[in-house]
Amino acid sequence: MYKLCFYVPESHLEAVKEAVLAAGGGRIGAYDSCCWQSLGQGQYRPLEGSQPFLGQTGRLERVAEWKVEMVVADERIHDAVKALKSSHPYETPAYDVWRLSDMVF
Repeated sequence: MYKLCFYVPESHLEAVKEAVLAAGGGRIGAYDSCCWQSLGQGQYRPLEGSQPFLGQTGRLERVAEWKVEMVVADERIHDAVKALKSSHPYETPAYDVWRLSDMVF
């Protein structure tokens, strides 16, 4: 099992979530579409040669973004990341993939 976290502007929040969920993300036991999201502020400066979705080359940009977290089964993680990248508006979306450990008690 993996945990996938990504950041996305509100304008594309639902579309990106739907793409990742459709690719198999967010399934826990007998539930699907499970995720956590929280609003925050991201920042970046587009460098020469970039094609920013928001902002201008050379200028620091601050953007309200949603952080979305969900689990993804081992066999679905590659499809989930592909769906994230293909549906995300940013040229280079920021995301993390963490391997989770099973705890048996």
